[in-house]
Amino acid sequence: MKPLRIAIPLLALLAAACKDRPVAVPPAPPAGEVWLNEKQVADARLATDEVRVRPVGSPVVAPARVTFNDLKVAHVFSPVSGRVMKVLAHPGDRVKKGAPLATIHSPDVGQVVADLARAHADLVLADQEERRQKELFEARAGSRRDLETAVAAAARARAEFGRADEKAQLLRSEGLDANQEFQIRSPLDGDVISRNINPGMELQGQYAGGQTSELFTVGDPSAVWVLADVFAIDLPRLAVGAPARVSLPAFPGRTFDGKVDWIAGALDPAARTARIRVVLPNPAGELKPEMLGTVEVLGRARATLAVPRSAVLRLGEGRMVFVEDGKSPDGRTRFVRRNVEVDDDGGEVVAVLKGLAPGDKVVSSGAILLVGML
Repeated sequence: MKPLRIAIPLLALLAAACKDRPVAVPPAPPAGEVWLNEKQVADARLATDEVRVRPVGSPVVAPARVTFNDLKVAHVFSPVSGRVMKVLAHPGDRVKKGAPLATIHSPDVGQVVADLARAHADLVLADQEERRQKELFEARAGSRRDLETAVAAAARARAEFGRADEKAQLLRSEGLDANQEFQIRSPLDGDVISRNINPGMELQGQYAGGQTSELFTVGDPSAVWVLADVFAIDLPRLAVGAPARVSLPAFPGRTFDGKVDWIAGALDPAARTARIRVVLPNPAGELKPEMLGTVEVLGRARATLAVPRSAVLRLGEGRMVFVEDGKSPDGRTRFVRRNVEVDDDGGEVVAVLKGLAPGDKVVSSGAILLVGML
């Protein structure tokens, strides 16, 4: 029993010694830093990305509208006044260039024929008088004044005949008929888009100088234009020939690929936007004019120092990132908050203007968790 009495005081002394020894506390990180061990990094699922030069650029997206190629659409009017006798084409019909669309009974046609005949008769008489006066003058039987008068009259008659003949040729090429009928013809190959004419309708011709109305619209839908208005700030990123993708609510889940073929040289003074045009092939005729949608144009990319968008956090009006910066004195990984300036154009990566250097490692995933640990 004596050894037991010795052991108890010894255990008491050891317990007292342990109670007085200070417990080791890990050092606290300074302000603006977070120190994590390997397990904490893994649990937070932190990932880093190196700051390096990357291509920076995002698509320019703008509301868009489908229209006809204005070089392949025709608005047909009647050049002569008269009454509609027959309507030969209807909306949806496919017509060839020169195909008749409607027939008009027109007094203007008879007037053109009569004017041409009268001008021809006047020219014949004027030429005869010019020759007669020339012969008399050469035989010293006529005066110079009479000859000059005859020459001038012949010149006027030739000019009048030329005018009447040109008008007759113009109407003849468009559909002049011998019995005062005029055929309105299609000026191009295409589909009849609209018709605003009925049998018996009285028409006012363009040559009469009165109020005229559009009779037919004929268009070729094999290729269409998509017009979009973009803001001036996006113009430096656009170029003719840039690939473009058009999305339309009428075709959910589908896109139509084309290219930018024109950029306006001036801004709209009211909207402060510039119009761009995208050409789309439309072999099946699915795209209809006046459809609305959006166009996404791949803008110019520039090579610059950049980081993933997910690495940049908003701090009030500023931006910040967390940079992995070596080890702490006790071996934990240091993550240092750093304020940065970036140029954000909406892409997956953002250009770094200030605050980072090539080779820095920024937290690209899980950075928001570090904010709560500061």
